Amino acid sequence: MIKDLPKNLVEDVAVAVALEGEGPESKTWYVYVINLKDQPIENVMITSKGYGEKDGEQVKTSVLRHMMPKVESNASALIEPIDEQTFGLNNEYWVSYYVGKEIFDKKFIFLPESIVESNFIKLPVVNKPGVMIK
Repeated sequence: MIKDLPKNLVEDVAVAVALEGEGPESKTWYVYVINLKDQPIENVMITSKGYGEKDGEQVKTSVLRHMMPKVESNASALIEPIDEQTFGLNNEYWVSYYVGKEIFDKKFIFLPESIVESNFIKLPVVNKPGVMIK
């Protein structure tokens, strides 16, 4: 069963939270999947959810599902906007995709308070400041 499935290792695919813009009262943030491979990834399915503790109570956000037919090599695709109020939660993105006929999947989890300016890098491909998990 599970032991019979191939152990396809996810490499050169990342999820990033990018700071898109700043206004006087708020900031705009978007989440991207970034394909750093030399080949496209196809049938990309992403589920996203937030969970954790806020003000002493357990909190869960809705599970959202996103589908992208193809993300070209050395390119990115927008997953969703993200609200700053969820940065205190675990923000989980489960990414599944095909390369040829092989399927790959990986969970990318932004831990609470990890999306902070001290962790910013210049995101590859997106060319914006943000936090990336590879």
